[in-house]
Amino acid sequence: MLIAIIIFPLLFTIRVTFSSWNVSQSGLNFIGGENWGEMVRDTRYWSSLLRLFYLSFLTVAIQYVLGFAIALFAWKGIAARRFYRVLWLIPMMTTPSLMAIIWRSIFTEDIGALNGLLSRVGLDPVNWLTESGPANIAITIVEVWQWTPFMFLILLAGLLSLPKEPFMAAAIDGASAWKTFARVTFPMMAPISIGAIMIRLIDASKIFDSVFTMTRGGPGNATETPAAYIFQRSLQDFQIAYGSTLALMYLILAILTLTIIGKVFARLSKPRGI
Repeated sequence: MLIAIIIFPLLFTIRVTFSSWNVSQSGLNFIGGENWGEMVRDTRYWSSLLRLFYLSFLTVAIQYVLGFAIALFAWKGIAARRFYRVLWLIPMMTTPSLMAIIWRSIFTEDIGALNGLLSRVGLDPVNWLTESGPANIAITIVEVWQWTPFMFLILLAGLLSLPKEPFMAAAIDGASAWKTFARVTFPMMAPISIGAIMIRLIDASKIFDSVFTMTRGGPGNATETPAAYIFQRSLQDFQIAYGSTLALMYLILAILTLTIIGKVFARLSKPRGI
């Protein structure tokens, strides 16, 4: 199974990167490193990688903060907490493409609900999908809305698994709620937090659905991510060999970056003196 679904496609992709396979010429002729040289000079590709780095870290950071806050809220035992736990999971259970279509209608400049709300409170309408800054904000909002429930689910499970003795000791010592969180809850949740963040970073490195559905990478290339750019070069322009080269470099950079981040997190979570 590993050979069929991972190893063979990977080896085949590597071979394709050294060919000129495109819409007019299919085949595995050998052209050396021409595709790799073109990739090094492709500023649009490197810009999309920097944009992905910014979007993924920003959205995951917001998701973590909001998810932790909601998890703490549900953990403390609110009224109808079972109902709220299910309610907060609805965005994550929504099909990403369908969710993006709904959000696109909300952000539409002329008839969108958001600009309608802004006009009612006396604010000027915003070109959410046709200006660089607002378009990136819109993508961030959509990603945070859909994937914060994932953080909430993982962190709530972690909070429910914490032992009660440290909290009882903190209460006996007269620790405030903030000190209890900072010195007991947060440190004990560190391994779970790191795991949740790493899982979300891996998934966020593949941002595509919201970008493709809402902006198609526009305006211009302002919201284009590597996945969207690779899709265009490979499956719209049919430059199979060059698209494979971009995808392979994308995979290499993602593995290296996430490995480094994982090692940094592991070192930070290690108890002092070990």
